[in-house]
Amino acid sequence: MGSRLRDVAQLAGVSVKTVSNVVNGYQFVSAATRSKVEAALRELDYRPNVSARNLRRGRSGMIAVGLPSIRNAYFAELAQLLVKEAESRSLTVLIDCTDGVADREHRLTEGFHADFVDGVILCPWRLTSTDLTTRRDRTPLVLLGERLHETADSVGIDSRAAARAATEHLLERRCARIGLVMPPRDSVSAVVMDLRRDGYREAIEAAGHSFTPELIAFPPTDGPADVAAAVEHLLAAGVDGLFCFNDDLGLAAMRAARARGYRVPEDVAVIGIDDIAASRVTTPTLSTVAPDKEGIARSAVAALTRRIDAAADGLEAGPPLAVSAEFTVVARESTRR
Repeated sequence: MGSRLRDVAQLAGVSVKTVSNVVNGYQFVSAATRSKVEAALRELDYRPNVSARNLRRGRSGMIAVGLPSIRNAYFAELAQLLVKEAESRSLTVLIDCTDGVADREHRLTEGFHADFVDGVILCPWRLTSTDLTTRRDRTPLVLLGERLHETADSVGIDSRAAARAATEHLLERRCARIGLVMPPRDSVSAVVMDLRRDGYREAIEAAGHSFTPELIAFPPTDGPADVAAAVEHLLAAGVDGLFCFNDDLGLAAMRAARARGYRVPEDVAVIGIDDIAASRVTTPTLSTVAPDKEGIARSAVAALTRRIDAAADGLEAGPPLAVSAEFTVVARESTRR
């Protein structure tokens, strides 16, 4: 038979309630007391009965994570981090791939899975502020990405600032004519697309250059041939720098440029956003804007857990928060002139 809370409390010389507070991660325990309890937990090899605890609180111990794609490297990496963070809080994750389809996103926000998940983390591409204000389901919800409405917690980077930083990096590398490679229209969040375009424009104009809409390319699909054609159009327009909406497009842009005889970065410098694993191992390696993915996962799960705990205890979790994660410009070979 495993150790019980009362066994740990007796060994540590504290109350059962204090042990429970430490086990559940509550902050109002002194460092000295926490240290004694943690030592006793280790000595007795205490393992909480998560199933019993969840049953008492009317919880399943499972959360749903809705992502637009799990083929996209960024979302695959983020999913892994979310699972790891959830596991550290004794939560099991159900991954739901929405494909960025409005009906699938609505199902998650309107109670699909609500009979067996305690909360939902969703990265929306089609959800609107109206969808959130008219939402009927009360399952705790945290959104990944730009804040859509003040009625829901959100965690993400500032897309406008990230795009501006990427464009400024190219300008600092003496790029004078910078093209923007966007994803196909209607293929990702329109909000994020607009913000990244705006950040690009702000950097261009702040540097004293004229904003040229013709230097923004929208390939009809994300297939290699269409992306290559879009890049070829920008190269023919005389660009010496390419800011790509994400790293996947950045990698495709580098390949397309080199296939047409352009040297990267000597003839055209390239930067993306996401810092996916592949960007570190290509030739040349891809410069990128790296979001704090670990921080995004940690903040999202923490925010959802706070909502779940409050709902289980019949309490208010406080006003929804908008968490802006850090990001860093990572200069690699594709912009080193």
